[in-house]
Amino acid sequence: MILTPHTAAFAWFVLTLSVCCAVFASLHALLTKPDPRSAFSWIVLCWLFPLGGAIFYGLFGINRVRARARQLRGELSNPRIPVRVATDATPPDHLMRIGDAVTQWARVPGNVVESLENGENAFPPMLAAIAAAERTVWLATYIFETDAVGQQFIQALAAAVARGVQVCVLIDGVGEWYSWPRAVPELRRAGVWAQRFLPPRLWPPRLSLNLRNHRKLLLVDGKVGFLGGMNIGGREVGKPGARRMADLHFRVRGPVVQQLGESFRIDWLFTARESLSVPQAPPSCGSGVCRVITEGPDEDNDKLLSVIVGAVSLAQEQLLLMTPYFIPPPELTSALQSAALRGVDVTLVLPERSNLRYVDWACRRWLRPLLERGVNVLLQPAPFAHTKLLVMDGSYAQIGSANLDPRSLRLNFEIALEVYDPATCRLLAQYIIAARDRSKVLTTATLSATGSWELARNSLFWLLSPYL
Repeated sequence: MILTPHTAAFAWFVLTLSVCCAVFASLHALLTKPDPRSAFSWIVLCWLFPLGGAIFYGLFGINRVRARARQLRGELSNPRIPVRVATDATPPDHLMRIGDAVTQWARVPGNVVESLENGENAFPPMLAAIAAAERTVWLATYIFETDAVGQQFIQALAAAVARGVQVCVLIDGVGEWYSWPRAVPELRRAGVWAQRFLPPRLWPPRLSLNLRNHRKLLLVDGKVGFLGGMNIGGREVGKPGARRMADLHFRVRGPVVQQLGESFRIDWLFTARESLSVPQAPPSCGSGVCRVITEGPDEDNDKLLSVIVGAVSLAQEQLLLMTPYFIPPPELTSALQSAALRGVDVTLVLPERSNLRYVDWACRRWLRPLLERGVNVLLQPAPFAHTKLLVMDGSYAQIGSANLDPRSLRLNFEIALEVYDPATCRLLAQYIIAARDRSKVLTTATLSATGSWELARNSLFWLLSPYL
């Protein structure tokens, strides 16, 4: 093929542009990525597909949230003000010290944490709290469906607005698309102040699929809070079916509600550019010592992972874990293996089938090294178990929105609550043990019986698991 001068010039232009884009994207990944595996993968992609890889990196690989958050916070006077409450009544131990070192929140005594199983037990008290609100209702969720359940919340929120309550609703800009019609327009038509967190847009272009607000919070009058794994929608209630989920949500009372309010305030400030006034901490009402842990790509990462690995490493007798998605980072895998090898009863309860089949396939490759070191893995039958729980030695628990996968531990905005309360932790341990007893035991023999096609498929998604 003979190239004309114009064709040759265009070819050289495309080649030069591709190389320049690959160089720029590679340098950006090399200098900004906190994980060398992530940096290496992006660099390889940029050079295998110089122009396409660089464009893909520009869309999905650059953390614009951190820069925007720092710019916003630089214009304001320290929007993250730690809530400090004396905790002399609780002697510190090694796990408490880890949380003290890596989080910005203090341990707070005097709280009550109640578990609410499934939407039929969680949504009525949430709606009742909204109906009784006198000053503020702050709601954050990843998914807000506009089905019959969602309409109950819209009506309750609109009624609160009508009687003069300050109502702020924050919905993730990608999670909103899980339902049609979308929730934000419906809420606004009802008079509710609703905002989207980083919604995709064409101009100026923004497609932050990896930087999602996965937190689920409902705070009423600064007195009571709800958090956990439940979104707003009908899949959380009703008869078992293809869309039904089993989940656990939590009602929290006590001084730690102020920390939950501070977390919402920061998210609202980031999204709506308006600062809310967090109510004073409510009085003590129980024996639980709690602490909020926030995790997100707008700040130093790995706080949540550090606390989880610390809890696993300090377990002496029993470690119970329940998560809907399990793609563990290497440090968590090593900690779980070490705990099992030193005689700790390590139990991991996963759904037999989640709503994301490719995550299930990738997960299977991560399980063999754990099984070979004595970790007990159970697969829970339908309905899909969406619960996120960690209970250590019946005295420490961690609840909240985070899954044990790279998306939650590295990319999403998540919230967790540490609970130091033996009575609450025993109940949560019983919940996991009951799920374990009705689940199927996974063994290395079961994994070895996997066919060659399934093994190849699982291995492919395992290779891609850091990006799932």
